[in-house]
Amino acid sequence: MPLFLLMALMLVGSAEADAKGKYDNPDTLFVARDGTGDFRTVEEAVEVCRAFMEYHKVIFVKKGVYKEKITIPSWLTNIEICGEDKDNTIITWDDHANIKLPGQTTGMGTFRTFTVKVQGDYITFKNITIENNAAKLGQAVALHTEGDHLVFINCRFLGNQDTIYTGVGGTRLYFKGCYIEGTTDFIFGPSTAWFEGCDIFCKSNSYITAASTPKDVKYGYVFNNCNVKAAENVSKEYLGRPWRPYAYTLFMNCVLPAQICKEGWHNWKDPANEKTARYMEYNNRGEGADKSKRAAWSRQLTKKEAAQVTLKNVFRQDNSWIPAE
Repeated sequence: MPLFLLMALMLVGSAEADAKGKYDNPDTLFVARDGTGDFRTVEEAVEVCRAFMEYHKVIFVKKGVYKEKITIPSWLTNIEICGEDKDNTIITWDDHANIKLPGQTTGMGTFRTFTVKVQGDYITFKNITIENNAAKLGQAVALHTEGDHLVFINCRFLGNQDTIYTGVGGTRLYFKGCYIEGTTDFIFGPSTAWFEGCDIFCKSNSYITAASTPKDVKYGYVFNNCNVKAAENVSKEYLGRPWRPYAYTLFMNCVLPAQICKEGWHNWKDPANEKTARYMEYNNRGEGADKSKRAAWSRQLTKKEAAQVTLKNVFRQDNSWIPAE
């Protein structure tokens, strides 16, 4: 059986993992803050994993709050980090862009603020919360991705500005059944990412996405069957604005709330972006899905066009690493 298919089959199952069943095997590393596991921190478990593994390795994280800043390095592959319970297994950190680094007069900047950075390929996260709980003092990334073929199942991503940074153009990411919240540009970057059945929660008047899809990459962000919601204080939310000129974002078969502004999309105060940005919708519903006053430079896909937006096409003929339905 091909490795990618085997990985996909192993990801199918209950939303909340059974630690003493499915994951009770010699290849599972157990992490527990209370000392009842093999390790007390996730980082310790990551450190003992072998480079370029060709078999599936599970790090099972028991309930608890893990205050850690974690990097999954590029030489680690085929690792699954699975929480015991997505709401009560929390990896958290609190860096933000304006924190001063030792010996420097400027802030640390957006791209060092991550709670979890994933540089390895074929990495999976399940049933876990990744949080940046910094105060609203600047950009603060919870998840920073650089690897390819990354899967996130039934996870929560908590933060404010810049919650999820998909950091490398052309890399492929798959989010299913996840909860993602934020304030400004809280899903941003150049990667190709498919969000299936996710809850997207807007915490303030701002922008959900800020894609920076490269010109030569056909697909950027695809939100399918997602449910967009907004806090009570929110009155005007944009689906996206282009961080770079050829930004690609598509919302299809989604529920959009009344707080989505009638234009839907913003040009980042640069009319030139209207000639290049690839902003699209299809078959959305809800009070915020009214097409009549959408930005003229955005598009509503036809049924025929939407039928071409499939996992197989978006991920360039390779979707064997996606969990089976």
